[in-house]
Amino acid sequence: MQIKQSTKEYDVCIVGSGAGGGMAAHELTKAGLDVLMLEAGGWFDSQDFAMFTWPYESPRRGASTPEQPFGEFDACFGGWDIEGEPYSTTPGTTFNWFRGRMLGGRTNHWGRISLRFGPDDFKARSKDGLGDNWPITYEEISPYYDRVDRLVGVFGTNEDIPNEPGGIFMKPPEPRCYEHLIKDACDKMEIPAIPSRLSIITESHNGRAACHYCGQCNRSCATHSNFSSPSVLLPPGLDSGRLEIINNAMVREVTYSDGKATGVSYVNKVDSQEYKVKANVVILAASACESARLLLNSKSSDFPDGLANSSGVVGKYLMDSTGTSVAGLIPKMMDMPAHNEDGVGGMHLYIPWWLDNSKLDFPRGYHVEMWGGRGMPGYGFMGGIQNYNAMFQDGPKRSGGYGKGLKEDYRKYYGSVVGFSGRGEGIAYEDNYCEIDPNGVDKWGIPTLRFNYNWSDHEYNQVKHMQETLRSVIDEMGGHLLWDMPSKEDGYGITNPGQIIHEVGTTRMGDDPNTSVLNKYCQAHDVDNLFVVDGGSFVSQPHKNPTWTILALSMRASEYIVDQKNRGNL
Repeated sequence: MQIKQSTKEYDVCIVGSGAGGGMAAHELTKAGLDVLMLEAGGWFDSQDFAMFTWPYESPRRGASTPEQPFGEFDACFGGWDIEGEPYSTTPGTTFNWFRGRMLGGRTNHWGRISLRFGPDDFKARSKDGLGDNWPITYEEISPYYDRVDRLVGVFGTNEDIPNEPGGIFMKPPEPRCYEHLIKDACDKMEIPAIPSRLSIITESHNGRAACHYCGQCNRSCATHSNFSSPSVLLPPGLDSGRLEIINNAMVREVTYSDGKATGVSYVNKVDSQEYKVKANVVILAASACESARLLLNSKSSDFPDGLANSSGVVGKYLMDSTGTSVAGLIPKMMDMPAHNEDGVGGMHLYIPWWLDNSKLDFPRGYHVEMWGGRGMPGYGFMGGIQNYNAMFQDGPKRSGGYGKGLKEDYRKYYGSVVGFSGRGEGIAYEDNYCEIDPNGVDKWGIPTLRFNYNWSDHEYNQVKHMQETLRSVIDEMGGHLLWDMPSKEDGYGITNPGQIIHEVGTTRMGDDPNTSVLNKYCQAHDVDNLFVVDGGSFVSQPHKNPTWTILALSMRASEYIVDQKNRGNL
């Protein structure tokens, strides 16, 4: 089939419309550049979605579908298993690769946990000898964190906790009843439980309305009160007329000639036709693994192992956050009268890392997210209650059912379960990687990825500590744990790599072109008009969620692109 070549040459072509791509489009169009954005998924507008849809309005009552793995009303289209988009793993290893296939990608349904990396996070090797230091410091990126805070909006409080830098915060919402109980227990144990830092605005900001506490943030937000790329970053560029977006564009490769990236080739998923577009600068923001896949598939005589891969590092040093969860039933919250627990669609408090790793048997820290309260009960809630009754009552009483018994159980137990989820830092290892599967292609004939990933003893010891600590908090609350402590053989309940959806590190930045793909401005060492502004540039993945740092690095890279173009260097 003949490839259709666009006659227009854009200043910049961006692949991906999530946090990194959206921020690049926002900054570059503001600077007057003509930008083309390619998105592999369809169009999405939160104002047309299911923010206020009741479960009974669907025959599935909001249950998940293959295209929406977090539920029918969740603003997530994609998942770990997408028809026609396979991936594989090497024998004996595990990786669950999540992809968001929609305008804005995963910014539409993420938890909005917006944490800055701290000074120690950029120089962790200097502290414990593991991994590598970043080529930038906190002081260099801090001004961009400030600018992201002001542009997007984030609530929280400034606390004097080492390596947990504050920000420019709006007032946080009041903790819910169960969160007050958790804080009381944590205070007694000298564990900090502080207001969350979420990119959900609690006051009107930059033309967006304050959150009205409907609690449906996972459905995206019709009032644009929480952050997503389509609601905050893309509209200014579209309004300027300098941003063009092509949806359903499955990018095959970055085209290259005479030392420069010349544009990209993509397959239109609607007509299956292949197209080529030209641009002076190419920015990859397709997500860490997808951007690595594009580079590895972009081969030439200059780069037989993939574009910008003279170091051989593309795809290597893949990282994801560790994770595990604990839940318990709190008797003092049983038979509670109805009370208001309105709030954002997420936690109002969280636990940042508070201990000294040099005194522990694992090198890097974790934070703790909390959940519970009087949300909509469901299968998991009543399944937990069944487990509780079987463990702590005389005989295996079965909760639920129909009629009077069902009502009594719900009144008794509703709102009495609390849970904690730890999210920790995994170490960057060269032998955790993604590569091109020599035997795999997707439905458009594009070679697919194969993953190789294993947790080390560092991560297993960390998760063991999470389990023990969180169980002790439930004990301090006078609660009853809903399941036994996971065994060492079960990895202490650690999640599979990839399941936390914080994958980063496949196109790492560094000062040495022999050991890194990008410089400190997210610019490829080998091809100076090629940039990667998703999580691929990360040298480490601290326990903090990556989105705020992706946004800050993309803003910084975009400023550098504008400067270099003005100087005639791009």
